[in-house]
Amino acid sequence: MAMAQDGPGKGYAQVPNGAISIVAEVRAKSGKEAELRDVTLPLVQLVRGDPKNLVYFLQENRETPGHFIFYEIFPTQADFEAHNAMPYVQEWFARLPALADGGVKVMRMEVLPGLGK
Repeated sequence: MAMAQDGPGKGYAQVPNGAISIVAEVRAKSGKEAELRDVTLPLVQLVRGDPKNLVYFLQENRETPGHFIFYEIFPTQADFEAHNAMPYVQEWFARLPALADGGVKVMRMEVLPGLGK
């Protein structure tokens, strides 16, 4: 008999209650959509290689190219702060003034238990 953690949704068991969830948004300056995409895509592999990262998705609005949404989960706030201090993240932030319209809008959230209680 398969255990719940072996079936669909098995990855959810790796996300502890109270984990830090980040939803971040960045928009390319007009004409800089492709360049912002090119410098942002490498973050996916780099961040997913961080042993403290639990979830990392980069999404682009199909109706508005150059409008990116990040979805990230880290076990703790300290883990997220360590992620932001990584040289490759700092290098990405340093490139934003030339490529992004207004920088990054970040919502810091907490993952709530999904126990239905």
